[in-house]
Amino acid sequence: MLALFGCAQKETVKTLRLAHSLDPAHPVHLAFEFMAKKVAEQSGGKLTMEIYPSGQLGAERELLELLQIGSVDMTKVSSAVLEGFAPEYKVFGLPYLFIDREHAFRVLDGAVGTHLLEAPENFWLHGLCFYDAGARSFYTRDHPVNSPDDVKGLKIRVMKSIQAVSLVNGLGASATPISWGELYTALQSGVVDGAENNPPSFYTSRHYEICKYYSLNEHTRVPDVLLMSLHTWEKLSEQEKSWIEEAARQSVVYQRELWKKSEDEALEAVKKAGVEVTIPDRKTFADKVSFMHDEAAQDPAIKEILQRIKETK
Repeated sequence: MLALFGCAQKETVKTLRLAHSLDPAHPVHLAFEFMAKKVAEQSGGKLTMEIYPSGQLGAERELLELLQIGSVDMTKVSSAVLEGFAPEYKVFGLPYLFIDREHAFRVLDGAVGTHLLEAPENFWLHGLCFYDAGARSFYTRDHPVNSPDDVKGLKIRVMKSIQAVSLVNGLGASATPISWGELYTALQSGVVDGAENNPPSFYTSRHYEICKYYSLNEHTRVPDVLLMSLHTWEKLSEQEKSWIEEAARQSVVYQRELWKKSEDEALEAVKKAGVEVTIPDRKTFADKVSFMHDEAAQDPAIKEILQRIKETK
């Protein structure tokens, strides 16, 4: 009887599989561990999470496909990856969309963020929350980029993104899409003159060994998104959904604290390594690429999101 009772108890435990492509030391992974702990605590062990980091179950796009068929329950992707599922996500690729970090958080944690989290549900993807992925800025080999004129004629590595190419070309540089894994060698050999990314990525990639100028112009701020398979979400009870939502909200606060700390540590480390870090007048950059906002507003869905973001105080 005791054995049968033990089996019945085990059957009441529901386990969710969360897979992602980040390193276990990354702030987002640490936030997932924090979330898993909170879910277990709130549910009294009835709901648990298993985390598979470092691409064990696939890269971002593969994990999205696994979510769509319900083979994996949760994952994290860059919001840029969701452009093909919900066109509204293209708004995050626009330069100088947010006034600053705090404005971005108010947008993402408010009605606009809620709307965007619900947007990809037609593709069986249920958004839970947004995590901070910092702001992207220019780093270069030979001289700092403190105005749009400083970037003219430079070959700048960008992601394979239409908006990233448009932004860099709009500033007068030559956008050069190169894979992240090949970038160190491309910088070293002079194939490109610089690149753009957030401080932790600049530091952990060791690109600071080649690029001794880092200009914090912060042209884009593209958040990460925690997603759940809609197949999984619809099978949860209302109580289970509330446990997940509350734990996700708490993990957002924790992750943002960790991310800010990682940014500060990265900037301090590259400065010690001899990198000149500057903060240019961002308005000069914003004015130069404002045409991208006008072009994006031709899409009624993007226009509405843009307006709501500007109205968020």
